[in-house]
Amino acid sequence: MPALCIMRAFAGNVIFISGNFVLKLKGGNMSIEFNGKTIETNATGFLVNQEDWSKELAEHMAKLEGITLTQKHWDLIDYLRDEFINNNGTQPNTRHIVKAMADKWGVDVIQKDVYDLFPKDPSKQGGRIAGLPESRRKGGY
Repeated sequence: MPALCIMRAFAGNVIFISGNFVLKLKGGNMSIEFNGKTIETNATGFLVNQEDWSKELAEHMAKLEGITLTQKHWDLIDYLRDEFINNNGTQPNTRHIVKAMADKWGVDVIQKDVYDLFPKDPSKQGGRIAGLPESRRKGGY
């Protein structure tokens, strides 16, 4: 996991800095300073405006969480985005992700394989990095 510099700012705000990535927590909401632009997120780090998402932003969001995105990460992110955008807002659970990645990669995939990619839950952490709204679904498998 990359080293983070944590600073306390005025009025109880907290700022996390890592390279050119700045994450500000202010009164329950957060924002990301990225490439000279402030990108609003909710308190759990999901983008407020999906239009703000880009592959470059996803790389930085993943890096902040200690993840270096590989092709397998991108396969999962692309699947989540495709399901949400082209399938009426569907946000697949882990069981569906495992099946889709097995089909995509042409090998047997188990739950551990997708958790190795996104340890904080492939559907939730993967969805956050994919720029999707926060899922209200409970459970993962």
